[in-house]
Amino acid sequence: MTGRDPALAEAAPAKVNLALHVRGRLADGYHALETLFAFTRFGDTLTAEPAADWGLRVEGEMAGLAGPEEENLVLRAARAFADATGTRRRFRFHLVKRVPVAAGLGGGSADAAAALRLLDRACGTGLGPAGLLPLAAMLGADVPACLLSVTARGEGRGERLTRAPSMTGMPILLVNPRVPVPTGPVFRAWDGIDRGPLGNDPLAGRNDLEAPAIALQPVIAEVLAWLRTLPGARLVRMSGSGATCFALGVTAARVPAGWWSVATELVEGPPPAGPAPPPAA
Repeated sequence: MTGRDPALAEAAPAKVNLALHVRGRLADGYHALETLFAFTRFGDTLTAEPAADWGLRVEGEMAGLAGPEEENLVLRAARAFADATGTRRRFRFHLVKRVPVAAGLGGGSADAAAALRLLDRACGTGLGPAGLLPLAAMLGADVPACLLSVTARGEGRGERLTRAPSMTGMPILLVNPRVPVPTGPVFRAWDGIDRGPLGNDPLAGRNDLEAPAIALQPVIAEVLAWLRTLPGARLVRMSGSGATCFALGVTAARVPAGWWSVATELVEGPPPAGPAPPPAA
């Protein structure tokens, strides 16, 4: 990115739910959640250049799974930003897609959040995180957390955020059996039982969506069982609605053939959009 305007480049860190308690169903069809968000150095990268109209080019390992570009959350975020601020500036985005799709890592939400941060700088609107949060909430339940990209407790639909103790530098191994798990069917398969609140210790928490996700994709149970065999694993759990699982405290491992994986670390705040991270296995 030598010579590129830093205002036109933004990292989109992958999101991990260290714990996810589903407390009930809300009248609007969403679910009442208590979750602990954390963010990784691994993620997508978004860059932009001035253009006559909005545009998007997607490439990278996961580009083929990202769906039609005109429906991408990056463009939805850009149009929402323009409507809210009145800016007439337009950009063509370039998204390097590394985060698996429908994987519990918030890839689309992270991309939308990156677009909001990038546009706020590039257009000089000066909204900052506080001013961008209402826009983020309109785009999806995870987008506010992804906008901040810091360790935080989420409540409500996940949009009510409270800072949590930093876990910067903690190694984490992400593993996905390369099966997509759309969020809607997993939430619909939740049994409706409130198993209690989330405390301050993620190790004592749980992910209430693991059982319904495993019912839809039994291979998730195999991933979790394998991760639990790894030396140094402090916490093994599924992230979000799956199918990505993680082992906190593990720096690397020889992952079974056919599974996607990446060894990374937790960070606080979006890391600079610099050279591409090493490819996932």
